[in-house]
Amino acid sequence: MSTVQRHRLITQAVQEAGTATVTELAALTRASEMTIRRDLDQLAAQGVLERFRGGARALLLRGDEPPFALRAHEAVDAKRRIAAEVASLITDGETVLLDSGTTCLEVARLLHGRQVTVMPLSLQAIHLLSDAPEPTSLLVPGGRPRPGEGTLTGPLTLASLSALRFDTAVLGCCGLSARDGMTAYDLDEAAVKKAAITSSRRVIAAADGSKLGRIAHAHVGSSTLVHTLVTDTTAPSDEAAALEEASTTLKIV
Repeated sequence: MSTVQRHRLITQAVQEAGTATVTELAALTRASEMTIRRDLDQLAAQGVLERFRGGARALLLRGDEPPFALRAHEAVDAKRRIAAEVASLITDGETVLLDSGTTCLEVARLLHGRQVTVMPLSLQAIHLLSDAPEPTSLLVPGGRPRPGEGTLTGPLTLASLSALRFDTAVLGCCGLSARDGMTAYDLDEAAVKKAAITSSRRVIAAADGSKLGRIAHAHVGSSTLVHTLVTDTTAPSDEAAALEEASTTLKIV
């Protein structure tokens, strides 16, 4: 079992039970207790859980968004395939609004050096594109970054979006379904996504299959606002078909 797989299993076990001991987690993962202690220290440093002597307790409530540091190691191959397809849909000369999140960060890597104008909505993507050579043009919005996420939200971000118009918005999402539309975990982030949709001629949703059919509590908008959805082969076929029937162009990579 890889470190990433072990961290995911530990996080799931602690989340579901509320607490777990080092001994219990060692038995679950078939790793040594010394390894589990190191894992718990790393996960605690990332804000995934809270350490106590002999074990750990959950910090996230059920349904909360896992931290960026943990999501960055999940479904990496799928996110890179999705990002490559999204980048191929963007033509030279476009103005692009790039959402926050791990999949959109992969898109930022592929836009580095392209003949596009990009306004990222995360500190990570801004940093990545800050040294991009011409012809890439970087626009930096205002806003307040969410701790641990780097996502820019708040009145300054909304003002930046309302002042501009974009050819394409590339949006990540916490959940997307034909019935409930696009949803997010954070209310402020949902407001930014709504403003992004309003300011853009075309909306591309970049979401791995685990996001389809999932519903978070902050509603962004109807699935019909998404012109193109790029996802991977793990997407539930019934949900994918329902989204396509609701007029979203589907691309599975």
